[in-house]
Amino acid sequence: MNRPGPRHSVPPGGIVHTYQKYDPVSFPPPSHPGGPDVVSPLMEQMLWYGSRRPLTDEDLARAVPIDPSQIAGLGPSIDGLIELLRQRKAKILATYETETVLRRAARCYRELGLRMKPPEKLARRFRSAFLEEQPRDLERLWYAMDDEQSRFARDLVHLNERLGEKMQVDELASKYEFTGRTALTIEEAVAIKEELETIDKLLQQLEEAKKNARIGLIDMEALSNYAEPGDLAGLNELRERIAEYLRQMAEMQGLERGAQGYTLTPKAYRTFQGRLLERLFSDLQAARSGRHVGPVAGEGAVEIPRTKPYEFGDSVANMDIPQTLINAMIRRGAGRGNVPADRFALRSDDIEVHLTRNSPRCATSVLLDMSGSMRHDGQYINAKRMALALDGLIRREYPGDFLQFIEMYTFARPVHVSQVIDLLPRPVTVRNSVVRLRVDMSRDDVLEMQIPPHFTNIQRALQLARQFLSAQDTPNRQVVLITDGLPTAHFEGEMLYLLYPPDPRTEEATLREGLLCAREGITINIFLLPNWWQSEEDVQFAHRLAEQTGGRVFFTAGRDLDRFVVWDYVSMKRSIIG
Repeated sequence: MNRPGPRHSVPPGGIVHTYQKYDPVSFPPPSHPGGPDVVSPLMEQMLWYGSRRPLTDEDLARAVPIDPSQIAGLGPSIDGLIELLRQRKAKILATYETETVLRRAARCYRELGLRMKPPEKLARRFRSAFLEEQPRDLERLWYAMDDEQSRFARDLVHLNERLGEKMQVDELASKYEFTGRTALTIEEAVAIKEELETIDKLLQQLEEAKKNARIGLIDMEALSNYAEPGDLAGLNELRERIAEYLRQMAEMQGLERGAQGYTLTPKAYRTFQGRLLERLFSDLQAARSGRHVGPVAGEGAVEIPRTKPYEFGDSVANMDIPQTLINAMIRRGAGRGNVPADRFALRSDDIEVHLTRNSPRCATSVLLDMSGSMRHDGQYINAKRMALALDGLIRREYPGDFLQFIEMYTFARPVHVSQVIDLLPRPVTVRNSVVRLRVDMSRDDVLEMQIPPHFTNIQRALQLARQFLSAQDTPNRQVVLITDGLPTAHFEGEMLYLLYPPDPRTEEATLREGLLCAREGITINIFLLPNWWQSEEDVQFAHRLAEQTGGRVFFTAGRDLDRFVVWDYVSMKRSIIG
């Protein structure tokens, strides 16, 4: 017969929560894809080249570093090949000497040049090019010949070849320290130089592979001339393992592999945008926890984590059910109230409700300058990176907001966020120092593709942004203008003007459009990117546009553009909520 154990006093009922500190940067959440970041390096390449350059397995191997310690057998395999190549290089240097071939190459060049008899009108140019040993000058001299089949013209070609051989021998002797005694012919010296350079290249590739496991970048065909088939088989096996590992990581992170290489899926875009935002907001961690200065409570549709006891008039729809039940259980365990042991009841003082805040809707048009000047210093890359970061922020934090991107060049056109990655600066097709063009775009025989595309038409871009924003039912409307200088194109009715250097007529048309935006309650935020030819006029124009329209102007380095725009958007949302 089982006897009941001794009865112990039961402490008052209650639930104890123990929270462990959690740092999402140091300890990524389970949803974070494991392994190396495959998306970001390839997205950076896409920012540079768009879709014009396909993403290949070689790009994947070059872009993504891997911890070599994760791959068993990698270190010993590479160390053996490195030692083999070093021994081959040391043997070559210990076998040959270069003094003899240096004299031979110089003598061949000199003797041929002294025998040549140039035409009288080219004698001075030939003598200068011959003594200064300049291949380009000798080549230009050949193009200046009236008769390309003459004896002098044929000898000039041979002389340029002898000079090329002499320069290669000189480079061989200066680049490598030979200690042997075997003399080289000129042909042998050129071949030895190519072999030593190949060995150096392979050594560099193998050393890199030891650090980051980038075996895919090793020239296996060149390596096969030195290594045993068994060694190469082992390295090829490791190479395939790493390539398969990277392909799996690419698939997990949203890259699809096709016949032309890798393509980006929406999942890859979201992954890249999330990592952009992590980088942008990481600088705030040292100053404060979280992203905002403080919550703004009020009656609204968006719940925030903080709670408060229920008061008359609060909406029960915002009840924090877990905390409410916990409060009731604690009260019951403490013996408060006249509730039988087999029953469970809620009282009004048990109820906890979430604080809420209003989240006003915002509408934003981002004007991305893709004129010819944005190619310098890669400013267009910073603009596209900012666009993707802002789109990621709005999708994640403010999904009800409106966002429209507009490409700005000689004309302006709306672009979807999926097209942003493919935007590239328009090619410069007119290089005159002064341009004064007027085009009637109402004519049926005039097409956009016939017009020089590399000018900057801020007026047309603002007009297009105003049309998009006017259709949005919200008082919070803004334009984010990303540019590097003064406008150089504008419309007057159907007449397009292309004016360079920038003309006051274009500025006046741009300011008029800016004032129309201001009258409709649209704030213009100008982010002026720096460039080496930027003048005081560029800065003054940005100030005039901001002052006359009640907008704002920011001066920021290109690499910080995404941080400035995203942080400003968050600050703007916070001020509207407040």
